[in-house]
Amino acid sequence: MKKKVKQIVLPLLTAFIWGSAFVAQKGGAGVLGALSFNWTRSLMAALGLSVLVWVLDRRSDKPQKSGTERKQDRRALLRGGLIVGTILAVGSTLQQYGVGMTTAGKAGFLTALYIVLVPLFGLLFGSRVRPLIWCGVAVALVGLYFLSFASGGGGGFNRGDLLLIACAFVFSSHILAIDHFTKTLDGVKLSCVQFFVAGIELLIAALFVEGFPARAILDCMPFILYTGLISGGVGYTLQILAQKDGDPAVVSLLLSLEAFFAAVSGAVVLHERLSAREYLGCALMLCAVVLVQLPGKKARETDKA
Repeated sequence: MKKKVKQIVLPLLTAFIWGSAFVAQKGGAGVLGALSFNWTRSLMAALGLSVLVWVLDRRSDKPQKSGTERKQDRRALLRGGLIVGTILAVGSTLQQYGVGMTTAGKAGFLTALYIVLVPLFGLLFGSRVRPLIWCGVAVALVGLYFLSFASGGGGGFNRGDLLLIACAFVFSSHILAIDHFTKTLDGVKLSCVQFFVAGIELLIAALFVEGFPARAILDCMPFILYTGLISGGVGYTLQILAQKDGDPAVVSLLLSLEAFFAAVSGAVVLHERLSAREYLGCALMLCAVVLVQLPGKKARETDKA
């Protein structure tokens, strides 16, 4: 029961945090370059998580490991952090560029395409997906369409939309990589290392492409703090904790509710009004979430036994 609650509550909370962060990302895109915005918020997240890791280590009552074991753990953590951090750097950069070139609604929809891609990628690695999850994916995809393309056509695709489609592919691989590494690594430490890796890689790239826009960084600091400490440090750590021992297909579907929360945040913060079509999209997405939580045939038989 505790595992089930964790797999539902943590991704929903993550989706809320990520969805509300679209407002801050949109604001940052108008002030600061994508690389500079992302390296500052990534290192901000890493610093915040470093404090959390230190506190957790001080409070831990686990028995001390030998020097050899600690060295092996550090190597495994660094290897995992390098992989997921590099994927995160690429995905977040594609997303930030895309957010600056298209509407927030289309950005939310296209980013959330990973709800379809994660199960598809999982099939390549031999994972089995329950029929109910496929039904939930289909319903959620329709809901995302209604929620994001209020006029039905969406004005066609532009370069920003294509970047966001690429971003969805990258984030799908990030979810699967997290699912792999959290089986053996500490989730909070992995999140901390991935943000250090992403921040350093993006800083190097930004210095070559955008320089060091100190004034723009200061002007953008409120957006950086929210997307760094809250959306980054808290959100991505909750994602990792949710995926630990969880079904990546179900978790990814719950995470896709970020588009729903992005629309709600836009209505509350930016005073955007939702149309009847968008309300239908929200309802369909919520139905999809309920659908994937229904027990499969084996689970029902186990409960009866």
